[in-house]
Amino acid sequence: MSRVAAVAPVLPQYVYPQAEITRELGSLLTSTPGSRAVMERMHASSGIGTRHTALPLERYRDLGGFGAANDIFIEVGTDLAERAVRNALELSGLAATDVDFILFTSVTGISAPSIDAFLVERLGLRPDVKRLPSFGLGCVAGASGLARVHDYLAGNPGGVAVLLSVELCSLTLQRDDATVANFVATGLFGDGAAAVVLVGDEHPSAGPRIQATRSALYPESRDVIGWNVRQSGFEIVLTAGVADVIKKHFPGDVDAFLDEQGLTIADIDHWIAHPGGPRVLEAFADAVGLERASFESSWRLLERVGNLSSSAVLHLLADTIERDPAPGAHGLLFALGPGVSAEFVLLEWPR
Repeated sequence: MSRVAAVAPVLPQYVYPQAEITRELGSLLTSTPGSRAVMERMHASSGIGTRHTALPLERYRDLGGFGAANDIFIEVGTDLAERAVRNALELSGLAATDVDFILFTSVTGISAPSIDAFLVERLGLRPDVKRLPSFGLGCVAGASGLARVHDYLAGNPGGVAVLLSVELCSLTLQRDDATVANFVATGLFGDGAAAVVLVGDEHPSAGPRIQATRSALYPESRDVIGWNVRQSGFEIVLTAGVADVIKKHFPGDVDAFLDEQGLTIADIDHWIAHPGGPRVLEAFADAVGLERASFESSWRLLERVGNLSSSAVLHLLADTIERDPAPGAHGLLFALGPGVSAEFVLLEWPR
C-alpha cells in the first residue's frame, strides 16, 4: 500500500462573490434579457458563495481567443503548480531531489512540454524524474491520479511520487453561448490546484494509507460530461444525465467495492465526495443512503470555491487530513468524469 505524506491545496489570489461574477459574465454570454435572467437564477441556486479566478475579473472581457487563453493557462498554471508542489514537499519533510515520479493532470489547458516539465528546473527536481502528463479525465482525475500513483508505488515501495492537478476553468469561458450547459458551467466551476506527495510502503513517512482503488467506465454515457473542442476552445458538455448515471451505478459499485475489503457503508468514517454541484452531491447521498451531513465537507468546499474539477477532491483530502481522523478510520474518496468514468479510493488512517 502507498501512503499520503502530504497534500497542499492552492488557489489563485483573485476571489469574488458569486453575484459579482454573475454580473460580470452576464453581458459576455447573452444580450437577451430573458436568457440573462435564466443564467442569474442558475448561478444563484448553485450553492456557491465565492470563487477564485486566474485573472482579475475585468480581464475576461478581452481575454482573446483559445491561443491567448491557453498562454495564460501555461503562465498562471505553472506558478500555481510550483506553489503547490513546494508546499507539499515542505509539509512532507522531503526534498525535490527525493521525487522519483510526477503525474500531472489538467483538463482546462494544454502545453507541450507540459507544465510538469517546467517544474524540473524551477523546483530542482532530478533530471531523471519520471513524468506522466494526463489530459481528458476531467473532474475524476484527482481520484484517478491518486489511484495511478498508488499503482506506480506498488512496484516501487521505497519510492516518492507527486500527483499534481491544475485546473483554471475560468479560462475556458465561451462568449455568446447562451446554452443551459454554459450557464451552469460559468456559475459552477472555479480555479485552483493541488499537489499530493505519496510514498511507497517501505518509505518511513507517515500518513493515511491507500488501501484499495476501483475504476469504472459506464456504458452509453459518453455524451453526459466532457468537452467539444472548437475554434473558440473548450465548449462544455454537461447534462442532467449525471445524476441518472449516479443513481443507476453508484449503489452497486460502492457496495461491491467495500465488500471486497470486508467493509460496509457504515464502516466509512469520512466521505470525500467530489463536489460536482448540488444535484451531484444530492445524488451521491441518495445512492449510498446517507443524509446530507455525511457530505458536509463537500458542500462547504463547493460554497467556498466552487467545483475545482480534478483539484476538488484533493482539496477535500487536505481538509480531511487536517481534521486528524482517529487511528483506524476509513475514508472513501470518489469522483466522476467524462466517459462517464468513476474512481473510488479507499483510505485508512494508521492504527
